[in-house]
Amino acid sequence: MEHRGTVISVRGSVVDVRFQDKLPAIRHVLRAGDDDRVRIEVAAHLDANVVRGIALTPTQGLSRGSSVLDTEQPFCVPVGKVLLGRVFSVFGENIDNLPQVEATEYRPIHSQPVPITQQSTSSEIFETGIKAIDVLSPLERGGKAGLFGGAGVGKTVLLTELIHNVVSGHEGISIFCGIGERCREGEELYREMSDAGVLKNTVMVFGQMNEPPGARFRVGHSALTMAEYFRDDERQDVLLLMDNIFRFIQAGQEVSGLMGLLPSRLGYQPTLASELAELEERICNTTTGAITSIQAVYVPADDFTDPSASHTFSHLTASIVLSRKRASEGFYPAVDLLQSGSKMLMPTIAGERHYRIAQEVRRTLTIYDELKDIIAMLGINELSRDDQRTVFRARRLERFFTQPFFTTEQFIGKPGRMVSRDQTLEGCERILNDEFAEYPESALYMIGSVDEAKKDEA
Repeated sequence: MEHRGTVISVRGSVVDVRFQDKLPAIRHVLRAGDDDRVRIEVAAHLDANVVRGIALTPTQGLSRGSSVLDTEQPFCVPVGKVLLGRVFSVFGENIDNLPQVEATEYRPIHSQPVPITQQSTSSEIFETGIKAIDVLSPLERGGKAGLFGGAGVGKTVLLTELIHNVVSGHEGISIFCGIGERCREGEELYREMSDAGVLKNTVMVFGQMNEPPGARFRVGHSALTMAEYFRDDERQDVLLLMDNIFRFIQAGQEVSGLMGLLPSRLGYQPTLASELAELEERICNTTTGAITSIQAVYVPADDFTDPSASHTFSHLTASIVLSRKRASEGFYPAVDLLQSGSKMLMPTIAGERHYRIAQEVRRTLTIYDELKDIIAMLGINELSRDDQRTVFRARRLERFFTQPFFTTEQFIGKPGRMVSRDQTLEGCERILNDEFAEYPESALYMIGSVDEAKKDEA
């Protein structure tokens, strides 16, 4: 038998519904309006007969007295290999104008994190094939990395290259989750991935900026549910890309305000920490597979003490900072080599050799950074012999950390390069030992392994 209630008030995305007998459970879905097209998630029980829900679709056309159907189950999204190469909304409905996906299994978007006893206890480095990341801010397999950068510095290109390398190097699956994306950004990303040939092993899920806050708040959970299927059932490594985690927090802030909760510090919702943890704690590695997440992070007003930034930081194992200055100088990927860092960069995890080389690279680049003002005013000839050698090393290292990407082959005319961590470390070591002191700096620009500089010179 159908279990129905009646709408008693509609205030924007907040809908109050009266039921005569039993109340629907928290987080269960109600459907209302013509053809039951308005979907509402139960958020609170107000009294013995009234529930308050947040609409995940626009509430136009809904009025007092409208009939509401209790579906008696939480939100479910399709899972399985049939999703690959397709684009979905928060509800798991495809939005790419292709035939409807015939999924055999649907799963609730809310689930418990993997128990600690089933999580992998060893920390492994997740190789990306991108030199600047693998040496100075290595990612953790099953960990979470933050990607910090403004508009136009290469965030999307870096994400598409990561997807390409995961598909080819790890035989993995990529899931892109757009939280509060502009439709223009989503459409451009779809075309770029299609042109780069990485779409067939990728699932894209979007909760766009024009959608109600409830939909933007739940799209991360939908994408994560799809990722968990590939990790747990297919036993594959999954790369989960989220753009932008700040908009998830912002959507939670809107939902909290609509529910009438008292705001916390700087107007954020009082449940900020627990809501973020609920999403982040599900991203982990098990003994059979891993979900490795890279999350674009917007920092409000560049204030890293902002509650949204500080809570996000506590979950991250690595931070990749993109620099507009490096992009303007033609160093791509425009990773800021000194600002980026990782908790994986320890002798016990990365290895003694990797740790030593990374520290020496960082020291060399820091000295060069400090000497730039003197070089600009007086010229490089005024420096001591040792400082001059350090500057030459640093300039060669900066160029060695550039790399042609597979996803940009058609723009720059150079075939892409995927470089292993060992090859990159060997190249850094040889540059630091002045093996390339006689070579022009340009010989190390936009190459893969360091041996290519010798081939070019020959």
